[in-house]
Amino acid sequence: MRFLKGQAIFLSLLAGSIATVANAQDSSSDLAKKLSNPVASLISVPFQFNYDRGFGPEDGNRETLNFQPVIPISINDDWNVISRTILPVISQNDIAGDSGSQFGLGDVTQSFFFSPKQPGPGGIIWGVGPAFLIPTGTDDLLGTGKWGAGPTGVALKQDGPWTYGILANHIWSFAGQSDRADVSSTFLQPFVSYTTHDAWTFSLNTESSYDWEAEQWSVPINMQVSKLVKFGEQPVSIFAGARYWADAPENGPEGWGFRVGLTFLFPK
Repeated sequence: MRFLKGQAIFLSLLAGSIATVANAQDSSSDLAKKLSNPVASLISVPFQFNYDRGFGPEDGNRETLNFQPVIPISINDDWNVISRTILPVISQNDIAGDSGSQFGLGDVTQSFFFSPKQPGPGGIIWGVGPAFLIPTGTDDLLGTGKWGAGPTGVALKQDGPWTYGILANHIWSFAGQSDRADVSSTFLQPFVSYTTHDAWTFSLNTESSYDWEAEQWSVPINMQVSKLVKFGEQPVSIFAGARYWADAPENGPEGWGFRVGLTFLFPK
């Protein structure tokens, strides 16, 4: 009888442990899936390092570290406003022929998405708002020298492990250095990702832009793998991937580049 009671206690503890692990995996999977949603109600702080090469006749290269905090703000029971900032720190060499090296800040892109807290009909998640270009570039070859603004929007659906959608904006310059080229640029980011039960995410997207002033496309195709882990109680997503420049302006980047980084998550 004691043996049977011992077996029952052991099986109960084992079942509890399995359930705890399963719940932790589900929680990590849910967090990983939220990262695939640009307007999720989740504070995240990504640090994204990119390497690209093939600029100009000197085969110049560029390394960019993007600091990209995403902060949701509840404005009432039905709506959030999502602040998304992209602050690039750039190191580059001979990107415009024999142009030497530059290091410093690029221009900031600041977006605000007004998004319903609940998905719409058909499970569509969406957000719209303004986007701003802020001329924080510390060198003429690191920024546009222009202030800009325009509309931005995102629409997506999450169906089981899948997330697919598109993020877009258009920015026109309205002020800044008069001797610099005007800005009229459309950004398109269609994306698809798959998240597993153990919090691996496989994603594919483009971060395409069209320069209406120069009439030129930039089309990098990004393939990325990420894994959500925890350091103590702190959830962190670690990611790495490759990208291929399917199209770029004359003397722009070409061939293959890569991306690595990590994202700190602060769930509510």
